[in-house]
Amino acid sequence: MPVASDDWGSVLADVLAASHRLAPRQIPELVQEAAGRLGLSQARVYVADLQQRELVALPTPGQAQRLTADGAAADLEALPVDTSLAGHAYRTETAKLTKHVNASGRTGWVPIVDGIGRVGVLRVIAPEFDPPLLKRCEALASLVAMILATKQPYSDILAQTMRTRPMSQQAELLWAFLPPRTIGTTAVTSSAVLEPAYDAGGDAYDHSLAGEALHLTLLDAMGHDLASGGCSAAALAACRSTRRAGGRLDDIAKQIDLTMQRWIPDRLLTCVIADLDTTTGRLDWINCGHPPPLLIRDRHIVTGALERTPDLPLGLTGYDMPPPPVHTAHLQPGDRVLLFTDGVTEARSATGELFGEQRLADIVVRAMANGLPAPEALRRLLQEIFVHQEQRLHDDATIVLAEWHPPR
Repeated sequence: MPVASDDWGSVLADVLAASHRLAPRQIPELVQEAAGRLGLSQARVYVADLQQRELVALPTPGQAQRLTADGAAADLEALPVDTSLAGHAYRTETAKLTKHVNASGRTGWVPIVDGIGRVGVLRVIAPEFDPPLLKRCEALASLVAMILATKQPYSDILAQTMRTRPMSQQAELLWAFLPPRTIGTTAVTSSAVLEPAYDAGGDAYDHSLAGEALHLTLLDAMGHDLASGGCSAAALAACRSTRRAGGRLDDIAKQIDLTMQRWIPDRLLTCVIADLDTTTGRLDWINCGHPPPLLIRDRHIVTGALERTPDLPLGLTGYDMPPPPVHTAHLQPGDRVLLFTDGVTEARSATGELFGEQRLADIVVRAMANGLPAPEALRRLLQEIFVHQEQRLHDDATIVLAEWHPPR
């Protein structure tokens, strides 16, 4: 029986209390129990795989995990992100209901979003959905997102469910250092993607929020081996330790340079390191041998807006070299800054055609003009890059999209 409107808060409180010592395999049972108390017939959690191509049902205690030791996939239900109603809910971050009612009732798909980062969808079934019941489903999905976010860092089951094949050592090293793909506030959103997800080499990204500032870092280390992954991981560690100790952008670049020369000699790394003041729109950045960021305004690239003469790559500049210069620009509300590695724009088709900056910006602009959130715009952009290179990337492709949207 559906619970009274003043009771469903206690249901969610019980779920939260039970989640603290909950084993990841018990999440489906906890969600189903809560669903019954909220007036639903069924509820099932689906998480997006690492490349956001499928939505995979979390395994129950009696099911195998997503991958076995030899890399074979377990028999878990998986729904395509691009062609299913569940995928539509995930892509648009809005709840979707089936048009028809069958013997089990009507099925709904509710997005599971942690903060503003997409995690998956919650499948819910009930005889019928009215607005109060749908609101209870959305509240349950939000709580599930929090539970998944707290369990994921130490759960092999969740990691395996979100993977479709084994991961290389250098990719495993990099993903352990990377932050969530999407972060943000009411004033700013930053979203990132990295491919090839299971065999990433030297690309890495970082974004974080501190007070009124959004910090962005995009790295591209030379090579495509375990040493490349270690180089990027060490650079991220140097960046974070310096930033959190109050260091400026030029301090960060210098510390990365010193760290590489001391511990990973004879390697070089290009990067863009930036800070965005989310109150004023002031953007400060350093470019060390990297493709310049793009500024997108009113659905167009502002030609040359963020193009400055890049400094030398890090790792080979010498201890006595001065720190790289800090550049400054002022954004307008609604502006988007696009950071990318050369594996994006230099992706070649079978005929030798480059993907290019203009195509890169056009795809992002078109997706967001259609009302799609930034994470979906980047997901579609990666799909276009895969199509351009006939589903096989020849270099890492990493993109960070930051949008400044201060409250009016």
